[in-house]
Amino acid sequence: MAPTTNLALINLFIGDIQGGLGPFLGTWLAESASWSPARVGFVVTLVGFGTLFLSGPFGALVDRFPRPRLLIALACGAILAGTLLLLPARSFPAVLCAQLLAAAGGTLLLPAVASLTLGIVGKDRFPAQQGRNQAFNHIGILVAAGGISLGTGYFGPAIAFWVLGGMAVAAIGATLTTPAGAWNRRRAVGWKEDDADEPERSGLRQVLGNRRLLVLTVALTLFNLGNGGMLSLLGQKLVATAADATTWTARYVMVAQLVMVPVALFAGSLADRRGRRQLLMVAFAVLPVRALMSGLIDDPVWLIAAEVLDGVASGIVGVAVPVVVADLTWGSGRTQTALGSVNAVQGVGGALSSWYGGLSYGLFGWSGAFLALGVPALVALALVIWLDATPEAGRRRRRRERRSPVVQEA
Repeated sequence: MAPTTNLALINLFIGDIQGGLGPFLGTWLAESASWSPARVGFVVTLVGFGTLFLSGPFGALVDRFPRPRLLIALACGAILAGTLLLLPARSFPAVLCAQLLAAAGGTLLLPAVASLTLGIVGKDRFPAQQGRNQAFNHIGILVAAGGISLGTGYFGPAIAFWVLGGMAVAAIGATLTTPAGAWNRRRAVGWKEDDADEPERSGLRQVLGNRRLLVLTVALTLFNLGNGGMLSLLGQKLVATAADATTWTARYVMVAQLVMVPVALFAGSLADRRGRRQLLMVAFAVLPVRALMSGLIDDPVWLIAAEVLDGVASGIVGVAVPVVVADLTWGSGRTQTALGSVNAVQGVGGALSSWYGGLSYGLFGWSGAFLALGVPALVALALVIWLDATPEAGRRRRRRERRSPVVQEA
C-alpha cells in the first residue's frame, strides 16, 4: 500500500476523533445531565485554556522526536480514553478531567500528522496533499455523523461514543501500518536530504517573532472566537426550540463535512494558483453571514444553509493554515513548533468562543448570541485584507514595492 494511501486512511479516521465529541458535547450534556449553555461553555473554555500550554511544546516535540507515527497513535489513544470517560461522567470535575485528556490528544494530532505528511510528500506537494488530507478528514466526519444520526433512534445519544471509539482504533491501525521508510526527517523540515551534517535550527524568537506569522495568528484567533462555539450553541438552541436536537446536530455536521470535501480539494489546488491570501479572505468573510443566518432562523431545516457556509469557511482554513505556516517557517527546523504555537494562540479564541456565546445568550438571547459570534470574524477579515498575513504581497506591500524604486532614485 502506498504511503499516501495510509495518509488518506489516517485522515479519514481521525476526522471524527480529533475534537473528541465536538459539537455533540453540548447536546449530550444538555440531554443527559441537564447542563445549561453557560455551564457547557464554561467547561469547554477551561479545557481550551488547559490545552493551550501544551500546543507549542507538542509542536516542538514533533520537530525533535523523529517518530510521528508513534505520536499519532498515542494521541488517538488519549482521545479515545478521554471520550469514553465522559460516558458515565455527570459531575463538573469528571467532565473536565475527561475532556482535558481528550483535548490533549487532539492538540498533538495536528502537528504530528502535518509532519508525517511533509516527510512523505515534501514541501512542493504539500498544498495539494493537505487538500486531499482534509477531504478524507471531512469524509470521515461525514461517515461518523451519518452513523450517529442513524443510530441515535436505536441506541440513544450514547451512540456518538461508540462510533468515535471505533474510528480511534482504526486510526491507530492505519498509522502503525504506514511504511516507516517513507518518512524522511529532513524532508519534513526543509533541510537538504543529501547533506551529512544537520543544520542548526533557527532561534525560537526569530521564528515566532515573524510579523506575518503574528498577524496570521491574531486573525485566526478572532476567527475561532466566532467559529469555535457556534455549532455547539446551535445544538443547545435546538434543545430549547426543536425536537430531536441530537439528530439535527448530526445532520448539520454531515452537511458541513459534505461541503468541506470538495472545498478542501479545491482549496488545495488553488493554494498555489490563486494564493493563500485570497483563500483566507473568503473563509473569514463567510463566517459573519453564517452567524446572521443562525441567529435569525429558527426552522431547523432552513438552518442547513448556515452549515453549508460553515463547510466553506472551515474547509478553507483547514487547508490553508498549515500551508501558510510551512511557507513562513520552511527550513528553520521549527515548522511544527510554529504550527503548535499558532494553534495555541488561536485556541484562545476557540476556548473563549463557547463561553462568549453562552454569555451573549444570557444577555441578548439566541439571536444576539449568534450575531455577537459573527463580529470577531469581521475584524479578522480586515486584518487579512489590510495587513500581510501570508507570503503573497498584500495591497500595501505591493504599493510600497512600486514606490521604492522612486524613493531610491530620489
